Amino acid sequence: MVLTYATPMRMIVSLALLAAAPALAQAPDTQRRSDQERAYDARRRGDLLPNKVIEARVLPQMKGYEYLGFDIDFASGVYTLKFLRNGTVVWVDVDGRTGQIIGRTGR
Repeated sequence: MVLTYATPMRMIVSLALLAAAPALAQAPDTQRRSDQERAYDARRRGDLLPNKVIEARVLPQMKGYEYLGFDIDFASGVYTLKFLRNGTVVWVDVDGRTGQIIGRTGR
């Protein structure tokens, strides 16, 4: 049997990690809420089209593809819509300000 004793420095580090744990656990939720607020604010200001408008423009052009959802890059204002067809993933990039398709990967 091996016995170890905690040095004062180990105790301080352990306490610091325990103290930081609740803040670290909340970080993804805070980030998600921040993203939602940024999206809401951008749409309210008219900087970005709502995702429903983007989807209404793109989905009819993607017949035969399964729509999986979207992501948005606030820095560039680009929506990325993700589709699946015959085991192949296809991403369609859309300008969030105009609704125009600006790129596509996969087939």
